[in-house]
Amino acid sequence: MSDTVPTRGDEPFLRLYDELRQIADRLLRREAVGHTLQPTALLNEAWLKLSGSPALKGLERNHYLAIAARAMRQVLVEHARSRQTAKRGGDLKPVTLADDQLGVSIPLDEFISLNTALERLAAKQERLARVVELRFFAGLDEEETAKALGVTSRTVQRDWVKARAWLQSELRDEAPVAPE
Repeated sequence: MSDTVPTRGDEPFLRLYDELRQIADRLLRREAVGHTLQPTALLNEAWLKLSGSPALKGLERNHYLAIAARAMRQVLVEHARSRQTAKRGGDLKPVTLADDQLGVSIPLDEFISLNTALERLAAKQERLARVVELRFFAGLDEEETAKALGVTSRTVQRDWVKARAWLQSELRDEAPVAPE
């Protein structure tokens, strides 16, 4: 992990640091006790992925949080892959993809499977995958997600239901239901 610290040129990151730290903390609470990745380290690694990208300048809050959550997801996937290689199972505890309605439990060593499933979902229905990223990884509510995607809250609700069903199917190794 890097000891690099965000600088003044990273105003969106610094302005949203507390929210980003809460997202990192929430994501890491799902890890087994004694895990090696801490919220600050996750946040710093995500910042390294984001830093220097001129495309991030001027983004509004929800868009920036979504991009930062995606970067954190990538860091967690990389971390899970390295742990999987090192431990091949170990003492990983199951986690629940939630807000309280999702109800899909997956062990952390299958976090890679979640990432792969989200990539497949994005290839079929990009917006459904973005809803999952915004709701689950960034922690945005329905209205914030709708605003970030430029759709209605009702569309987010429908997409959330479709995405959950598709991911449940994928993560259970059942034939996926094609999202509409």
